[in-house]
Amino acid sequence: MSDPAVSDADFRTEVRDWLSANVVGDFAALRGRGGPGDEEVGFETRVAWEQVLGKAGWIGLGWPVSHGGRGASLSQQIIWAEEYARADAPARANHMGENLLAPTLIEYATPALCDRFLPGIQNGTERWCQGYSEPDAGSDLANVKTKAEIDGDQWVINGQKVWTSLAHVSDWAFVVVRTEPGSVRHAGLTFLLVPMDQEGVEVRPIIQPTGGGEFNETFFTDARTEADLVVGEIGDGWRIAMGLLGFERGISTLAQQVGFERELDATIELARRHHRIGDPVTRQRLVRMWTGLRLMKLNAMRSMSSDGVPGPEASISKLFWGTWHRDLGELMIDLQGVHGLIAEPDGEFIDDDAYPLTLEQKLFLFTRSDTIYGGSNEIQRNVLGERVLGLPREPR
Repeated sequence: MSDPAVSDADFRTEVRDWLSANVVGDFAALRGRGGPGDEEVGFETRVAWEQVLGKAGWIGLGWPVSHGGRGASLSQQIIWAEEYARADAPARANHMGENLLAPTLIEYATPALCDRFLPGIQNGTERWCQGYSEPDAGSDLANVKTKAEIDGDQWVINGQKVWTSLAHVSDWAFVVVRTEPGSVRHAGLTFLLVPMDQEGVEVRPIIQPTGGGEFNETFFTDARTEADLVVGEIGDGWRIAMGLLGFERGISTLAQQVGFERELDATIELARRHHRIGDPVTRQRLVRMWTGLRLMKLNAMRSMSSDGVPGPEASISKLFWGTWHRDLGELMIDLQGVHGLIAEPDGEFIDDDAYPLTLEQKLFLFTRSDTIYGGSNEIQRNVLGERVLGLPREPR
C-alpha cells in the first residue's frame, strides 16, 4: 500500500522526476498522441511505453498491494493523472485491461484468475478488448445472442460482436455470451475471457472518417476458451458486465481526463492562434469546458472514494463526459472557422486517395461517437431516471 510517510508533495515530485527522466526520445516525440480518433499513431512505441510503465510500477497504481498494485491513495492517483498530462506522455495503449477488466477481476474473479491475468496487464505485455455490443445489442446489451456451450473442458463460442475497440491488436477479450439455451434478456448470460489468437476468431476493421480502424467487428466461429475462464458464476454475466460498466463510467474517467486535459489546453492555444481568445462568446465556451473538466474530476473522486462497485448513479459520469467531449470537438472546429472544414496541407493523409486531416479534425469526427458508445445518452438518462430517481419505466 502507499506509504503514509510519503506526503502528496513528495509523491508529486517523485512522479514529475520519473516522467521527466523517461518521457524522452521516441516517447517524447509522440507528444501525447494516440488519443481518440488517433489510436493507431505510434502504436508500437506506445506498447513499448506500457512496458516501461509496468516495470517501474506505474500500472495498477491504485490496485490493492495484495493484487500486485501500489495501493496508492486517491490523492496520489489524481497527482499521477495530473502530472502525466503535464508531461505530455504518450496516450495509454491498454485502457480496457488496466481500468476496466482489472478492477472487475479484483472485485469478482477467483484468486486463480487474478493471479493468471493481472500480471500481464500490469507489466504491459497483454492487451484486452471488450466483447459486449452486437448488431442487435448495442445500448440494449441484454439482447445478446452470441452463444457459448460447454464441450469437455472448453467453451465453444459462436456469434458476432461489433465496436470491439483495438481487437486487431489485442491478446484477449472479455466477452458477454448466452450460455443458457432459451434464456432471454438479462438471464442466462456469462462473462468469459477469450484468447484472440485462434482460428475461430476473425477481426474485421471498420474504417472510420478519421482514417483509423480501431473499431472492429469480431466473428466467433467455434472459437474456444478454457472452461474455468469465467468471471463470477455461470449465468451471472449480467451482474459482472454491469459492474465493469460501473468502473468504466466512474473510476476510469480519471484516466480519460489525462487526455481531456491535454485537448482542452490545445483548444485554448487554438483560440489564441486564431485571435479568438478575447471574444466574449469564445471565452464563455472555454470557461464552460474548463469548469466541466473540474466537475468531471470531482465526480471521479467521489466515485473512487466510495466502497465497492459503483452503482447506477455512475451513469452521471458517462452522460456528462460524453456530451462534454462532443462539445469540445465542436469548439475546436468552430475556432478555426472555414479552415476547420477543409483539408490542411500539413494534415495527415488517411489513405492515398483521401484529403489530409488535422488532429483537431480527427478529434471532431471521433467525438461524434462519444454520446453513443459505452451506452448512449438516451440510455444513460433512462438508467438515471428509473434506477436512481425511481421514475416510472419508459413504455416499451
